[in-house]
Amino acid sequence: MAHTLNELWARGRELLGTQYAIMGGAMSWVSERNLVAALSNAGAFGVLAASSMPPELLDKEIKATRELTKKPFGVNLIIMHPKLAELVEVCIANQVTHVVLAGGVPKGPTITRLKEGGAKVICFAPTAALGKKLVKMGADALIIEGAEAGGHIGPVSTSVLAQEILPVIKDVPVFVAGGIGRGEAIVSYLEMGASGVQLGTRFVCAKESIAHENFKKAFINANARDAMPSVQYHPDFPVIPVRAIVNNASEEFTRFQKETVEKVFAGAQSKEEGQLAIEHFWAGSLRKAVIEGDVERGSLMAGQSVGMVNSVQSAQEIIDELVGQATAYLAG
Repeated sequence: MAHTLNELWARGRELLGTQYAIMGGAMSWVSERNLVAALSNAGAFGVLAASSMPPELLDKEIKATRELTKKPFGVNLIIMHPKLAELVEVCIANQVTHVVLAGGVPKGPTITRLKEGGAKVICFAPTAALGKKLVKMGADALIIEGAEAGGHIGPVSTSVLAQEILPVIKDVPVFVAGGIGRGEAIVSYLEMGASGVQLGTRFVCAKESIAHENFKKAFINANARDAMPSVQYHPDFPVIPVRAIVNNASEEFTRFQKETVEKVFAGAQSKEEGQLAIEHFWAGSLRKAVIEGDVERGSLMAGQSVGMVNSVQSAQEIIDELVGQATAYLAG
């Protein structure tokens, strides 16, 4: 039986309160008020990347986004943030309707507090077992993100995660992310049981994105195979792989890991300090590329769908293109 696009993602649209069940991936430095509001105004669902923001800055950013859109949008909080509890209270005080918890497995009280404050809670599920656990803890929806995504990635591809998780988790809406760049792919995941999708890389080159012109050019010129995961230097110093367009920063990261490991083994730094330094490498490197436009020494975090980014378009044009492709595909 043929379905319309609205029928296929009705559950996702209802959860988000949007025209289309397309979430914007929360990208540090990129997913700020301008892009978030533009996506929401285009009928999708923008998500603010709180990243390492202090509570007072997040408060300002939420209020500034509200000045630019009256449509629903969410906030992405990193679980490892030292002031997570305060950020949660900022979201509640601002009556944020949806909070995405990323960067690990959230604690039960965090989910409970957000729900008590009136927010819907969306969590990342890397496995079906963890997905079921998060649903029991009160998650209102899940995101499954494959290794094709940009930034910090897990080891399993989107298509495999979708086959493992979509058939067994039906209690809450599930959004699929990682490597999605066209409407036909959106439909395929919806037909498998997803309620919506999340895209990040596709929106970096939106006109409304504040990413530097050099950063956008690097995306437009890149192919899928240019976006590669970072390499771990030493087994005693595990790093979550980061997918980015290969440049000098990729080599610098390997060199930085080597120097840090040597410092630790020489007794000049504790293992904890070394591990933290390695983790922090990317935050400064990403800002260097996105804001300052240093595309040689800054990090060009991008998903493999970067090969489908061919020009600068408005957020509305990108959304219309994706929906148009999905609708045409369904019409056959």
